[in-house]
Amino acid sequence: MNFPDTAPICSAKGCRAPAVWVLAWNNPKLHTPERRKTWLACDEHREHLSGFLGVRGFLKDVVRFDEWEAAAGDR
Repeated sequence: MNFPDTAPICSAKGCRAPAVWVLAWNNPKLHTPERRKTWLACDEHREHLSGFLGVRGFLKDVVRFDEWEAAAGDR
């Protein structure tokens, strides 16, 4: 039986690379200030995705995926 790969992957369109980064963001017109949405990024797409969110004023934080997961375990 084949199971789908459940490892987190990059959010860039068409990319299937493993996620290395978490880009935490929110749209202030839609979300409360404390809410964080996330995109995942590989090393190759980190700058592109960060730039996309940054020019819109949405990007709040960029954290290594393993650190984000460790922090989530502390909550």
